[in-house]
Amino acid sequence: MWKGTRKAIVNTEDRHIPLILASSSPSRRRLLVQAGIDPIIRPSKVDEPAVLAERARKLGRHLEDLDARERVSVLAEAKASAVQATMDAVKDAERRSRGDLVTFRPLSQGDSDASSRDPMSQVIGAWGGMLGAGRGPLLLGCDSLFSVDGAVMGKPHQPERALERLMAMRGRTGTLVTGHCLIDLATGQRARAVSSAQVTFGDYDRASMQAYVATGEPLEVAGSFTLEGLGSAFIQGIQGDPSGVMGLSMPTLRALAQELGVSWPDLWAGRVMPERRQTAGSTHGPEGLVAPVENVHQPGDGWVDCACGRRHWGLNGAAGVLLARRDARTGAPVSVLLQHRARWSAEGGTWGVPGGAISDGENPLEGGLRESYEEANIRPEDIQVVGSYLEDHGPWGYTTILAFERPGHQVEPRMNDDESIALEWVDLDKVGDLPLLKAFGQDWPHFRQRLETLAAEG
Repeated sequence: MWKGTRKAIVNTEDRHIPLILASSSPSRRRLLVQAGIDPIIRPSKVDEPAVLAERARKLGRHLEDLDARERVSVLAEAKASAVQATMDAVKDAERRSRGDLVTFRPLSQGDSDASSRDPMSQVIGAWGGMLGAGRGPLLLGCDSLFSVDGAVMGKPHQPERALERLMAMRGRTGTLVTGHCLIDLATGQRARAVSSAQVTFGDYDRASMQAYVATGEPLEVAGSFTLEGLGSAFIQGIQGDPSGVMGLSMPTLRALAQELGVSWPDLWAGRVMPERRQTAGSTHGPEGLVAPVENVHQPGDGWVDCACGRRHWGLNGAAGVLLARRDARTGAPVSVLLQHRARWSAEGGTWGVPGGAISDGENPLEGGLRESYEEANIRPEDIQVVGSYLEDHGPWGYTTILAFERPGHQVEPRMNDDESIALEWVDLDKVGDLPLLKAFGQDWPHFRQRLETLAAEG
C-alpha cells in the first residue's frame, strides 16, 4: 500500500467517518470546522427553481402554495441526491477500472529505479477509500429560507431588492427554516429534518442599510442577512437554534447522524489526525505562492516537506487524470486533455493534467476523479480508467490516472474553478512543444508510449 494514503483510508481502528457537504457555503463549512468536522466540499449545482417547480407539478399544486418548510426539505434532499449520483458514478468508474498501477520509488535506498506493477483491481481493494467503507461517508445537503408573515424571502441577488427587504423587516420578527438531508453512502439510508428559529430585527436607518447592501454580503443569502457577518449588528435577538440561522443546525445534524447509527465523535477529524489541524490551512508553497482566499479548502490541503528536498501539495498525496481521446476509426490515441495551470499555483503557467490534493478518506482514484471534475469537467461516467502511475516519495506521492473516453461518450472540458488559465485537447505530437510541469514533462514520453500500448491492446 502507498504510504501517502495511509491516514486517508477509513478503517475500523480509527472509526473516523468523513462528511461530504453538498454546498460551497463558507458559513456552513465554518460551522462544521468549529465543531471539529473538516468536510469534503462537493457543490451540488442543483437548479433550485426547476426542482421546486417539478415538486409542485407532481403534487398538482402551484409553486406559491409550497411553504418554506416544504421548500427547504425538497431542496436539501435534491442537493444531497445530486452529489450522491456523482459519488455513484465514481464507484462505477472504480468497478470498471482495468490495467495496472505502475509504482516508481525514486528515493528508495540502494535502488534509484525501484518499481513495481500491480493489477488495478487488487490495488483499489488495498487502497480502500470512501466508497469501500462499511459505514459512511455521510453526505449532507442543506437549504435555508426566511419568511415574514408567511411570505418567503429567498436570496435577493439585486441590491435594490435587498435594500427593500431589509427596510421592510426593520423591527419585525421572521422565521428562518433550514432543511437537512443526511445520507450514509455505504448503506443508502437517509435521515431528514427541518430546523427553525425566530429572528427579530432591530431598529436601523436607511443609510446603514444602504452601506450594508453595498458590501455585497446580503445579496446571496436567504432573507438578505447573515448572523455571523456584518449583518449581526442589526439583529436584535434569536429564539431557537442560532446555528440553524447560519444555514446548518448542528444539534439537528447530530440527531440525524445518531438516527443513522453514527456516533457524533466519529465525525471529529481531530480524533484521527490532530497534527492536520495545524497544517491543513497552509496555502503557502514554493516561492511564497498563496492560493486565492476564496478558494474552497478541502481536508488534505497543505504542503509536505519531502525527502527529495522539495515541497509537495497534498497531505495525503495528490492525483490527477491523464485523459486521452482516440481516433474513431483506428482506436489510436490522438490527443490528451491538458490544463494550463493558474499563475498563482506551483509552476504556474505550465501545462499538466487536471488534479490536486487527495482529501481525507479518499483513495487516489477517488481524489483524482474528484479533482479532474472540479477543474476540467471530466465526468467519471464518461471515461474508462485503463491504468495508473504512482511516483512514490514515501511520505508523499502523485498518482496519474490513465483513461480513455468511453465509446459513445465525449468529454467537453470546462473550467469549474479558478485553478486553470485554459483547458485544451492537445495533439499528442504537440504536447512536447508546450511548457510542461516539470514532473509531467519528464514522464510524458513514458505516458504516451503506455497510452499507445493500452489502445493497441483494446
